[in-house]
Amino acid sequence: MGRITLQDIANHTGLSKFAVSCSLSGKPGVSDATRKRVEDAAEKLGYLRPRPVEEQREITVIFHDRVDNVSYELRTMLQDGMQREAHRLGQPVRLQWTHDANRVETMVKDSAGIILVGPHEQRTLDILKLSGVPVVRLGWVSPLEQADHVGGTDHEAGIAVGDYLTGLGHRDIAFLQGEEGFRGRMERYHGLRESLEQHADARLHDLRFKEDGGFIPALQMLHKAGIAPTALFCAHDGLALTAVSELLARGYRIPEDMSVVGFGDFSAATQISPHLTTIKVQGVEMGATAMRLLLERIETRGQPVHARRILIASTFVERRSSGAAPKRAKLLDRTSP
Repeated sequence: MGRITLQDIANHTGLSKFAVSCSLSGKPGVSDATRKRVEDAAEKLGYLRPRPVEEQREITVIFHDRVDNVSYELRTMLQDGMQREAHRLGQPVRLQWTHDANRVETMVKDSAGIILVGPHEQRTLDILKLSGVPVVRLGWVSPLEQADHVGGTDHEAGIAVGDYLTGLGHRDIAFLQGEEGFRGRMERYHGLRESLEQHADARLHDLRFKEDGGFIPALQMLHKAGIAPTALFCAHDGLALTAVSELLARGYRIPEDMSVVGFGDFSAATQISPHLTTIKVQGVEMGATAMRLLLERIETRGQPVHARRILIASTFVERRSSGAAPKRAKLLDRTSP
């Protein structure tokens, strides 16, 4: 059902739209009995009263404008979720892309609230805190930082992948972290490690490398050390796409020789053959949840509240890039480039 209107309440009560408007706005011209009748109908139908002009100021969504290709698709999903929810609730929103703290300081002056997306610098965070304007973060926060945050379940995802792969018989599993310095990737790694620690014969190998051409040399180093993983958990679907493509080019069969699991369930997941087993990040719901939380904070502004962490659970998507562990691990041909 769409947003309830004054006409909906008028139709429900059999009164005129004018009488309904007067009743809800507190204007004279209707009896107390009529006013109560309209109030009861509005509550029953779920009518959302228009906010006062002061509260109808725009919400500003600020995206950090330096974004890598991996994050671009997720940010599109976040934006979609926020805009859909704002439209549903009749809340005006403006979108901005910047990493400039001075620009943020200007924006906050005429914003009802801020949703901050990405790894913004400390000066930006300090400006927002001092402003007193409600803020919700879609990006990592410091441990016990008193800030509202909406995010995904990276650690749980790692555990789920570990449980899945060990259940298929895999005992040598490599985590393709790729580039270092991303907290989400480390959370997935720690979750995977937590799962594998439940199996005395399981081994976890952390592969860190430059993502432009670094995968095969990193795998060769493992093979030279006598380690031959039979499954890969990749920090994002793009890495998984690279791994599958390069392994297929070197005679591997996926998943018969190597199982590959990605993260994100972005467009790359179904652009390869076999289609990728992966973790689906619920970016649209994360964006919508951030919008709802911010509106709640605006409504209760000035009241003592505790910072909230809301995690939107990812889902496991099993496709054809993963399977039972092979009886014998396959090694790269020593003549492979």
